[in-house]
Amino acid sequence: MSLVHGELRKLLGLPTAWIGLILGLLAAPALVVLNAPAARQAVADGLTPDASDIGFQYLGIGMLGAMILGVVTVSSEYTPTGDDTPGARQLSATLLAAPRRARLVIAKGVALSLVTGVQGAITAVVTLVLTQHVHGSLVPAPELIRVVAAVLYWVLIGLLAYAITLIARNGMVTLAVLIVNSAVVSLSYLLTKVTPWAAYLPDIVGAHMFLRSIDVPVEIGPVTAGVVMTTWVAGLLAVAVVLFRWRDA
Repeated sequence: MSLVHGELRKLLGLPTAWIGLILGLLAAPALVVLNAPAARQAVADGLTPDASDIGFQYLGIGMLGAMILGVVTVSSEYTPTGDDTPGARQLSATLLAAPRRARLVIAKGVALSLVTGVQGAITAVVTLVLTQHVHGSLVPAPELIRVVAAVLYWVLIGLLAYAITLIARNGMVTLAVLIVNSAVVSLSYLLTKVTPWAAYLPDIVGAHMFLRSIDVPVEIGPVTAGVVMTTWVAGLLAVAVVLFRWRDA
């Protein structure tokens, strides 16, 4: 627990982590307000297949915050410690204090999951309550199981970014790819136009855990989506642990 507590304090002490925290907490509720007229018009025009998705769909942009947290959990370890010791990085000092690398990866993952779990729960509740306040009876009350699934997906997205960054050992490239794929153009979604199997890529399949209407060529149930998403994250974390144990610091 002391190692998890130390990693938790280290994560919350990073300025870039607070960018992820604030972005994750504010983006989705802001979109509920800003997109309210367009959302009402879409429902009136019959362009929204399932009105219960309104509110939940905004959580997707908020998950960029969880991605940033996942990336900086690792990338901060590869930051140079100073001009006096060229080539030295924070990771060297971390491994002196916690030489068992697999245990360190798990502790960082637990600390990240605690932060993203709290962040996701607060954001989901605020976003969905605000959606009910803005749209009233136009939007059905959210089911608790969907809220839990959305928070679980939020945590898994953070761990996915964490695993990819640990494998790549480059936070800037990883973060750029994840942001472009999530906020600009989803390469996974484009691939679904080529093969339906692309719907099982993590950023697409995970959304099926809490969204009801997703424009992909296959129908995936929430439980199946959760199992596939968890398998993706567990597999990538296993690869990351193996590489982290054998690579030089």
